[in-house]
Amino acid sequence: MSSAYLEHVNITVSDIDRSAALLERLMGWLIRWRGPSQLGGETIHVGGERDYIAVYTKGTPVADRFAKGVPLNHVGLVVPDLDAAEAVVIEAGLVPYSHGDYEPGKRFYFFDWDGIEFEMVSYA
Repeated sequence: MSSAYLEHVNITVSDIDRSAALLERLMGWLIRWRGPSQLGGETIHVGGERDYIAVYTKGTPVADRFAKGVPLNHVGLVVPDLDAAEAVVIEAGLVPYSHGDYEPGKRFYFFDWDGIEFEMVSYA
């Protein structure tokens, strides 16, 4: 039997175009699909051949932000060049923090415009 894998994560954001564009620049991903959601609103699937992040919006403002770690701690993304990823985050007007260099790789974190925390990791 082959190994299972995580296909996608679905997050609610206030601006799907802005969030999808960040993921495209940050990860080198492409928009795989865009269309109406079964729950109303719109979704963009942005990712690679095997996995993606679905960014969803209801077309109404995102509810109050959750406290850090509720209900999600962070989304971890692996990149080959951590410095280049950090430059993309800064260019987007977001603030990298909590840089770490410990086994098994280097990392930093940032919050997007909707309070979703991302961990950027490089094992290079």
